[in-house]
Amino acid sequence: MKKIAIVQSNYIPWKGYFDLIAAVDEFIIYDDVQFTRNDWRNRNQIKTPQGLQWLTLPVGGDIRRSVRDVQLPNTRWQVKHWKALECNYRRASRFNEVAAWLEPLYLAEFHTQLSQINRRFIESVCHYLGIGTKITNSWDYTLLHGKTERLVGLCTQVGGTEYISGPAAKNYIQEGEFADSGIKLTWFDYSGYREYPQLWGEFIHGVSILDLLFNCGKDAPRYMRYVR
Repeated sequence: MKKIAIVQSNYIPWKGYFDLIAAVDEFIIYDDVQFTRNDWRNRNQIKTPQGLQWLTLPVGGDIRRSVRDVQLPNTRWQVKHWKALECNYRRASRFNEVAAWLEPLYLAEFHTQLSQINRRFIESVCHYLGIGTKITNSWDYTLLHGKTERLVGLCTQVGGTEYISGPAAKNYIQEGEFADSGIKLTWFDYSGYREYPQLWGEFIHGVSILDLLFNCGKDAPRYMRYVR
């Protein structure tokens, strides 16, 4: 049995994204698809005393490109984002522990391509959490035409026997295509998360995983479902 997930990269995504990575044997970053504005590809939310705040990567207004082709016009966002994180989480109990490896990603490296930025942060969080899932890019493989056919084709090429998908894909996935190829289709369940100690008012689940890490550090897996 080999479980596969195929998902677009997100910028410092929420904890559910990493639970999906931990639940499979290979996680394929699917950045050959159309870039969409005002989406999770280039932004995410953190908590502040004033409420939720967006951290957004500058990508320009052109949406006629794939995610992997999105270039950032400058690196000024790196200092800005780190200052926002430091200002709002320096009181968190595990801030120093997480900042030791996260701050250099913002201040000592220079990032210009969206897909590479997202993967760098995703892999760094996985390393910290001990998630050993193999992560690859969709362009490492042959891509077929058709939304469902392409997913089935990727699963087949990597020897996948089970495809785990987020529930939003129910709107377009043709389940019969997986069955005809002998691949089990499973819908991932993002419900049932426990609350953890969180700064700044009412608890909110859907923020960047950095919120969980700053507040809980190595205890973060206690509040996740597939990370051990």
